[in-house]
Amino acid sequence: MANATNGPDRAEVQTFCRVCEPACGLIADVEAGELVKLRPDKTNPVTRGFACNKGIAGVEIHRDPDRVDHPLRRKADGSFERVSWDEAIGEIAERLRGLLDRHGPDALAPYIGNPTAFNTLAQPAIGALFAQLGARRAFSSGTQDCANKFSGSEAVFGSSTMHPVPDLAHTDFFLSFGANPRVSHASFLSIADPVRVMREVVARGGRVVHVNPREIESEKTKAGETLLIRPDTDVYLLAALLCEIDRAGGFDEAVVAEHGKHVDELRAFISQYPAERVASATGIEAETIRQLARDFSSAPSASVHMSTGVNMGRQGTLAYWLLHMLSFVTGNLDRRGGNILSVGFYAAAKAGRRPFAEGFQDSEFGRMRKGALPGNLLPDFIERSDDPVRAMIVVAGNPVLSIGGEARLRSAMEKLELLVVVDLYRNATAEYADFILPSTDPFERADINITGLGLQHEPWIQYSDAVVEARGERREEWWILGRLAQALGLKSPFDHDDPEAGLWGRIDHMLRGRSLGIEDVRERKHIVFEGLTPGSFYAQQIQTDDLKVDCCPEAFGEALEHCAEQLEELDAEGPDRLKMITRRDPFMHNSWYANLERMKRGDRDRNYLFIRDDDAKARGLVEGQRVRLHNEWGEVEVELRLDDAMTRGTVALTHGWGNERTPGMRVAARTPGVNPNALLPNGEGSFDPLSNQAFMTGIPVDISII
Repeated sequence: MANATNGPDRAEVQTFCRVCEPACGLIADVEAGELVKLRPDKTNPVTRGFACNKGIAGVEIHRDPDRVDHPLRRKADGSFERVSWDEAIGEIAERLRGLLDRHGPDALAPYIGNPTAFNTLAQPAIGALFAQLGARRAFSSGTQDCANKFSGSEAVFGSSTMHPVPDLAHTDFFLSFGANPRVSHASFLSIADPVRVMREVVARGGRVVHVNPREIESEKTKAGETLLIRPDTDVYLLAALLCEIDRAGGFDEAVVAEHGKHVDELRAFISQYPAERVASATGIEAETIRQLARDFSSAPSASVHMSTGVNMGRQGTLAYWLLHMLSFVTGNLDRRGGNILSVGFYAAAKAGRRPFAEGFQDSEFGRMRKGALPGNLLPDFIERSDDPVRAMIVVAGNPVLSIGGEARLRSAMEKLELLVVVDLYRNATAEYADFILPSTDPFERADINITGLGLQHEPWIQYSDAVVEARGERREEWWILGRLAQALGLKSPFDHDDPEAGLWGRIDHMLRGRSLGIEDVRERKHIVFEGLTPGSFYAQQIQTDDLKVDCCPEAFGEALEHCAEQLEELDAEGPDRLKMITRRDPFMHNSWYANLERMKRGDRDRNYLFIRDDDAKARGLVEGQRVRLHNEWGEVEVELRLDDAMTRGTVALTHGWGNERTPGMRVAARTPGVNPNALLPNGEGSFDPLSNQAFMTGIPVDISII
């Protein structure tokens, strides 16, 4: 095995985590061929011995007795039976071909879950299979967490793969929206131990401000301060900051004139949102907004970042656009201490190039983005009377619990004529499957840390061989999908003498720009590239046809009108209207972590509804009481916990729960909690048409005493 220190029956293998973007370096302790422990790799030159408890818990997922180790087929009585790979692949191919022959390619839709982003060889295999099958309807977890960012960068910079990251090593002012670095690290900012880095900003005299509906940092933690905001109103705070900066003459006129277009249109839009106009909706006093604008624009250098807490709002694409504008118009884009495009081992900007206005389509659900369909419409596509989705292949996903509208999703899954789930566990979605195909976990396959590409604060690459051989009959996703392609008579990796070697060709090609090949990465423990380097963004990296930053894309027209309308709606609601956010938890990540005994100890055996004490008293509620949380889309019964670290009118429910009907995951079923997504909107109007991003935060809810 690569990078291993071996003894007679023991080995220490260098590898890395694949839970989130930083890909923290790990040491895997292997005894007699079995993975027995994971610990931080102190020799990793980038992650420097940091790894969180979720990464370390990967060993428990690997060894979990509830893992699916053999292909399973549903029997007539609803139970599952073990079958061989040949039986499973053969029968799936036969049934799928029959459906496609009778109903055409639109009868099939894949759902691709988040873990595939951390699986280098799965991605091309997925694309190859469904492209050959002509599947035009596709769903992914991207529309539940980050689709707005791809759309926003495409609109402003001409490429969906351009996301300038904050230069935290040099910034004087870091302004972060909707992130929770202490619990979930960062999204679209690949950095190990972000709290440590933010503390360093504060220690050298800089300032860090976290804009969030609940207090995630305070001056006592020395990692910044929290500015409390009402949920799903960040777009108005961003517009007001830009408005106040412009009013005070804070635009860098030379930069804006040379590198921007549609600047007058931007100014016209933000002029509608002075601090006093948005104060009520955001819950932030006008003078506080004006002072924040002054502090940001006057800082020697300033950087910005936005994460899922804003992405999931009704206007996530507009918010990301305004975030880019905040960096650009103040002269902090492509500047030391500002926001800089990270390149890494491959310059990906051209790969994501597309004219923004050409990326839309009209449908019976209104205007939407081309590409992955809104996950919130999955039940609609399955239940439609004409040309419905009849078959689904779900890879590393759990749509039943992760998309808004659990009740509708469960009903829709029962209507499918064929459902195939490729996963580690028999999760909530797999309970409806005709076949469950067991996939390997990250420590049973070779991989590189590809997810952070273009997002790394310190660009680097690491290759890891499989740490141990796969248990049971677990197989890699590329192998499973390749076998299915082969059985369907399509091109597959098995057309080559060395199937896996051929799949690495894409990465080998990407590395050539760095005068490297995949063998170089295999042979070296880590390769660290030059850090964030400003100075080339406008001349070499931006992908718009005229090399200008589009400060107000024409295709935003209708969305800008809706922005004004929604502010009026928020004003009419008033501050007492309860809005639900989902809460990040250090002991929960996704479906897999729901089944770990260690993560459910003590009072962590359920999730709770958190509410401010004054909001609770106003409704006659007390700590520990069970209540009914409900709205027009659903309801759950949950226990109350008081938390005064939130802004008024906000309630928070931890995500990742709701497994009362998941018997294949025994720990999760015994400690099910409730699914906050049961209260999320779904169907027409439940997503941002600029990006297909689901509306998942700031959800209106009511509480009733049981």
